[in-house]
Amino acid sequence: MLSKITEKLRVWFSGPRGPLLLLVFGVVLGLAIVASTSAVLLVTGTEQFCATSCHEMEDNVYAEYKGTIHDVNPSGVRATCVDCHVPSTGIPLYFRKINAVRDLWGHFVTGSINTPEKFEAKRYEMAVRVWTYMKKSDSRECKACHNMDKAETSSEKAQVRHARAKAENMACIDCHYAIAHNEPEGGPGPQELVIK
Repeated sequence: MLSKITEKLRVWFSGPRGPLLLLVFGVVLGLAIVASTSAVLLVTGTEQFCATSCHEMEDNVYAEYKGTIHDVNPSGVRATCVDCHVPSTGIPLYFRKINAVRDLWGHFVTGSINTPEKFEAKRYEMAVRVWTYMKKSDSRECKACHNMDKAETSSEKAQVRHARAKAENMACIDCHYAIAHNEPEGGPGPQELVIK
């Protein structure tokens, strides 16, 4: 059976229209890959997916996020999980999604954070991973919504601190951590982290 299919394909692609058929096949395959990748990115880029598709997130970090300034604030603008943890476009988006496979591995294979106790035991390690990512990306996700140069709307105290942060090349996470999630127990905070 397989040899008949192989022979038929060989005949199609080796004939006079072979290169055209190969080109059409390649374009169709490429479109299918792009469409399926886009669909996966759309589905996995929603608050519903990130916050409630697995109990580790729903019972822990999403529960902590509810009621914070990023969830409920006077402006009425909400920052969802994706807004803070995933780049919105381009190559950084693809790299972040590929990196998220580690979360799937922990959820489906190892069960490394599948109980509240296991989650708490790994909270600091996970926080360091996020802090490192945010520092390396120069607070890209924060800066998509916040602009430190628009200081006239900030308090005088905030203006002074933001000017210092800018002068010292600090990341937003250096000061604004545990703003949407519980602060982890353990080692140093983001300001003391040495990023390589």
